[in-house]
Amino acid sequence: MTKIPQFAICETKDNSLSLSMKSHNGMRPHDIAVLLKILSMEEGWLSKDLSASLFISGSEISESLNRSMIAKLLSPNKRTVYQNSLFDFIVNGLKYVFPVEPGGMTRGVATAHSAPVLKDFFVFDDNYVWPCPQGNTKGFAIQPLYPNQPLAALADATLYDKLALLDAIRFGRTRERNKAVELLHNTLKSENAREYYQDQSR
Repeated sequence: MTKIPQFAICETKDNSLSLSMKSHNGMRPHDIAVLLKILSMEEGWLSKDLSASLFISGSEISESLNRSMIAKLLSPNKRTVYQNSLFDFIVNGLKYVFPVEPGGMTRGVATAHSAPVLKDFFVFDDNYVWPCPQGNTKGFAIQPLYPNQPLAALADATLYDKLALLDAIRFGRTRERNKAVELLHNTLKSENAREYYQDQSR
């Protein structure tokens, strides 16, 4: 039996394989916001539209689309979001991959159960916010998925609702989390996501 050195490096004389393979170094938090934004846009959207509306550079948008495509959250032509897979990742993986812990009191944009999309379902004395000078709510700071997320949310009410639901899923208690999952499922309006949700409820 050939003994393999402990620190052996795999090498090949033919570089064609490595050149044809695209690397994936893990999802970035803003990738989720990009996918959710695509779902709320017209079919003829351009990368520059994503960049402008999300306040993310064009190069970051390009890299984000590529990561989501490799992760099979986005179609090979980078036009269609695989909603079932995205829903699955958000519900079962988001809080582990992108965990969050509330910080100190600050002014910002309300999120999680403090946001309009969830506020009518729960009564709490404490608020949670994304720190932002343009916000009008005071509460415990929640780090957004990316720095300009509050601005993107203020410019798009539908995106705002989805991003606030993500925070309830990331760190909310059981009842807030369950309601957020239910509302997100309804918001996505995906037959695949609906079937997935029903399966999980059995």
